[in-house]
Amino acid sequence: MVETRRQAVVLLATLVLLLVLPALATAVGMPYLLTLGSQVVIYAIAAASLDLLIGYAGLPSFGHAGFFGLGAYVVGILAFHAADQSRFLGLVGGATQAWIVWPAAIGVCALAALATGALSLRTAGVSFIMITLAFAQMLYFLFVALKIYGGTDGLGFDSRNTLPGIDPSSDTEFYYICVMALVLVLGVFRFLVRSRFGMVLEGLRQNERRMAAIGLASYRVRLVAFTIAGAGAGLAGALDANLLRYVSPDALHWTMSGDLLVMVVLGGVGSLYGAFYGAVAFVGLQSLLSQWTEHWMIVLGPILVGVVLLARRGLWGVLAGASDGGADGGGGAR
Repeated sequence: MVETRRQAVVLLATLVLLLVLPALATAVGMPYLLTLGSQVVIYAIAAASLDLLIGYAGLPSFGHAGFFGLGAYVVGILAFHAADQSRFLGLVGGATQAWIVWPAAIGVCALAALATGALSLRTAGVSFIMITLAFAQMLYFLFVALKIYGGTDGLGFDSRNTLPGIDPSSDTEFYYICVMALVLVLGVFRFLVRSRFGMVLEGLRQNERRMAAIGLASYRVRLVAFTIAGAGAGLAGALDANLLRYVSPDALHWTMSGDLLVMVVLGGVGSLYGAFYGAVAFVGLQSLLSQWTEHWMIVLGPILVGVVLLARRGLWGVLAGASDGGADGGGGAR
């Protein structure tokens, strides 16, 4: 009970800090903190969706950036066709309304994850990792080859997607949109991992053979989890494209998948909430260390090793005192 109370205090303090960040950034004369905060929140959504796979389904995907980048490109491509009043493949017109574009990004990424998972989940271990990586790299090289959408230079657009009654062009309002999206995604994922579906996922991660013996179809359950995770990454990608008003093939590259994996490990595998703290640590260290050297990953590497060796549940475990299978619904350290 004490542990649960401590976790609630940490989460409440984090939420309060997120809500007052715009005012704090203005008060200290550092408006760029708002953009940095939006980036952290967006990465946290993507990392949480990856943690659903790694921490709960036991699926170490190394191609999650494929869905993140694909969601971003849905936003960029629809904005491109809206600007020149053309149609994608001669069929679909452009759009800049968030209530159209963001669900489209989520839907496209969910379908892509469904197709990818249908093939990759027939394998396991290293083969699964390499197939997910291969699919993401195929998407990367596809968009590099599409010169109409900027190729290696990427694709920029003038303004963020619009929402009725809200002005996403305002950095402050867009930041709060991202925070609301993070709360919604974490709420949905928390419900899933605490439901019967989540229990089945955990059972499959621990002992797939035993779950099959009682008649549970592991392939279908994991495919659903893979699809949901892809949809979550697609939403993060759509928000990232809006934040930057730009998308490039780098968002699909395997290095982005590696960054998301580092965030999951830093925050705590199988904790969901830890994805946010992992994103904070990663973006914060990147911002600070890159001011000293372009080889900042050399410093991040030992820090990551230290977290893995000394903090079994990552930063979430350190802050909230979460043990394996803690009150956050986490599946425990892996």
